[in-house]
Amino acid sequence: MAIRVAVGGASGYAGGELLRLLLAHPQVEIGALTAGSSVGSSLGEHHPNLVALADRKLEETSAEVLAGHDVVFLALPHGHSTELAAELGDTVVIDCGADHRLEDPEDWQRWYGGQHPGSWPYGVPELPGARTKLRGTSRVAVPGCFPTVVSLALAPAFAASAVGPEAVVVAATGTSGAGRALKPHLLSAEVMGSASAYGVGGGHRHTPEMVQNLSAVAGERVKVSFTPVLAPMSRGILATCSAPLREDVDAQRVRESYLAAYADEPFVHVLEDGQWPQTSATIGANTVQLQVTVDADAGRVVAVGAEDNLTKGTAGGAVQCMNLALDLPEQTGLPLSGVAP
Repeated sequence: MAIRVAVGGASGYAGGELLRLLLAHPQVEIGALTAGSSVGSSLGEHHPNLVALADRKLEETSAEVLAGHDVVFLALPHGHSTELAAELGDTVVIDCGADHRLEDPEDWQRWYGGQHPGSWPYGVPELPGARTKLRGTSRVAVPGCFPTVVSLALAPAFAASAVGPEAVVVAATGTSGAGRALKPHLLSAEVMGSASAYGVGGGHRHTPEMVQNLSAVAGERVKVSFTPVLAPMSRGILATCSAPLREDVDAQRVRESYLAAYADEPFVHVLEDGQWPQTSATIGANTVQLQVTVDADAGRVVAVGAEDNLTKGTAGGAVQCMNLALDLPEQTGLPLSGVAP
């Protein structure tokens, strides 16, 4: 029996990526496609690559339109998902926005403002204990793209008590992470041939997610200094993460902790010694490439992770969570191979 799926926010980058993946899912039937200001236009005007859906008209994002589906993906700005989800009853709702990612009400108020809408099962299945919460759930909070790769890059080190409770992260990202709305600083003339930091000094809203995830794994509060860097590429994140090595830990123990943590994970790949992650290898794939080493002189573990921010970092992770929620094989419909060159 087909799983009838609706996508709210189908005109944006995340919505388009969701639809690309859902078209390849053997058990999915794509139902309503909705938008905000683009209501009435055809999907092909926004995503000409989605030929099979190009003639579909975008409808209003409302509970009435989204009702009656088995699964609803919401690729909406934060603050728009909570009320819609409340009207959708037992429908599986997978929120690609920020509304339900943070567990701490104070963190929500500090970073987003307003009343905390509550937390849902968090959509990184590879984190310890996550699959148990995701299986059979009717609500999923898809993580931010940065927290996905950063959490997976550092979790084994914290889980093995190999590092102290702080981390420094510098992550280069493509412009699609900022969404599709027109912004002068994202014009090609501004981005091509240039890289620039933003959200410096604890200013990025994904920071509390990293703190939340790594603290849960470490069993103690982890401080995270996070600097995102806008890079001249459309997709991809390359995150360089480091944490202080504990005195009684050597490089072999660190590497073994990563190999053990991800040995059975189809979407997280620890590379061979001497290989380093690159964003181009993950484009279009629901994968994270990882490498880890020890900087003996600095006394720090350095983990580097790469992902496609739109695939594993958003839409692919969302479809992976749908599979778990519906008790389907987790890999169904999800690409392991990237697009190259």
